[in-house]
Amino acid sequence: MFKTILLSCCAAMIMLAACENPGSANTSGDTIVQNTIKPTNKTIKDTARKSIPATASRRVNGNLLTVNYHSPAVRGRIIWGGLVPYDQVWVTGAHMATSLEVQKDFKMGGKKIPAGKYALFTIPGQQEWIVILNKNWEQHLADEYDAAQDVVRMNVKPQQSAHQERLMYEIDQTGENKCMLIMRWEKLRIGIPLSWN
Repeated sequence: MFKTILLSCCAAMIMLAACENPGSANTSGDTIVQNTIKPTNKTIKDTARKSIPATASRRVNGNLLTVNYHSPAVRGRIIWGGLVPYDQVWVTGAHMATSLEVQKDFKMGGKKIPAGKYALFTIPGQQEWIVILNKNWEQHLADEYDAAQDVVRMNVKPQQSAHQERLMYEIDQTGENKCMLIMRWEKLRIGIPLSWN
């Protein structure tokens, strides 16, 4: 009897997890792995006070994009203009620099960028953010940030969003050869369009 109940519970959890991740539907035949935040068991309440290592990745038309970051929590704090000051370079995560790795040459902000791994920084503003790709992806926070190593800068408008307790990245395919890299935290989101041929 106990084994039957246990198996039923496990099956229900698997079905629930599948329903909770509609973004994993795949019409192009590409493998999608998205938003892996440790601990990954959604049935365990997130009580971690530290920033959690996380990954968002997606293969779009054969091109694998991967974001590695640390995911801080709001925990009742004032985020924008508080924990994250306006008009200063931010790692757009916590601890180590957030990295973006793309397998094929791509375009961001109208500029062609060679395939590779880059640091993703932002300069949050009240009305507009500056998004930065920097060559030095392996650094602590923005301690070693050097604007001379910037590959591209582009402006984006932040948008209001439903509350997101932990900072999260998502990669949404928006066309055959383009996608939107989305960062959501607290009640804001930014979208960064990427494309390639």
